[in-house]
Amino acid sequence: MALCGDDLVLGYQRTTVVHGVSVRLRPAVVTALIGPNGSGKSTVLRSLARLHKVESGQVSLDPGEGEPRDVAPLSAREFARRVTLLSQSRPHPSGLAVRDVVAFGRHPHRRRFAALNGADRAAIDHAMALTGVTEMAVRAVDQLSGGELQRVWLATCLAQDTGVLLLDEPTNHLDLRYQVETLDLVRDLADRHGTALGIVLHDLNHAATVADQVVLLHLGRVRATGTPAEVLTGEHLSEVYGLPIDTTVDPRSGLVRIEPRGRRRRRDS
Repeated sequence: MALCGDDLVLGYQRTTVVHGVSVRLRPAVVTALIGPNGSGKSTVLRSLARLHKVESGQVSLDPGEGEPRDVAPLSAREFARRVTLLSQSRPHPSGLAVRDVVAFGRHPHRRRFAALNGADRAAIDHAMALTGVTEMAVRAVDQLSGGELQRVWLATCLAQDTGVLLLDEPTNHLDLRYQVETLDLVRDLADRHGTALGIVLHDLNHAATVADQVVLLHLGRVRATGTPAEVLTGEHLSEVYGLPIDTTVDPRSGLVRIEPRGRRRRRDS
């Protein structure tokens, strides 16, 4: 199941901030949306999640066989069985244990007020194991650090068990270990489970590490799209970010590496 945004025009009140952007999130592919602050990355992601009104264009689900289906007529429950979003702005629950919060992810699959069944419990256990929060299952979320709570919310999204996962800055508030583990999890979801992933990232090296496809946005328009090697060039990045940026390819990993050249960059003697 692919999630597609075609020729999206998005705005706030009377100001248009995204101009004709098209994005296609395909199964088993990680697509990273990158660009400076204010480029429209999160707005595009929220429109794909039906949380931001589309002024023109269309968001659709493409099953791969048959015609794409406009998501607008779907009920909230129907849509939530197919697409989930880990947003930057989330409520801070109090008085609940970690496992209770992760269980919220099962809401599209349950009748109102129905008890958790075996499939629900299995999905919750699996999501908590993947995100490393099993050992804190009975802890109150009020007692968690920002990074721990971030992993709990990611577990909640995984418990929703959708074919499309949207992530807005999922490595925020995480220390180095959990940044790496989160990016590894993103790759595993694509490679092992065939999930279609759209991920907003500020860290360009994270994008180079995790993404199959990169969409570089600037002033609400697509500046470049393609593989990391095609998009993450010194020319593209220097133009968009407004400072000199060098890119190299690591000879061992084959990954693109990005290094901004600030005024005080240390020089080799």
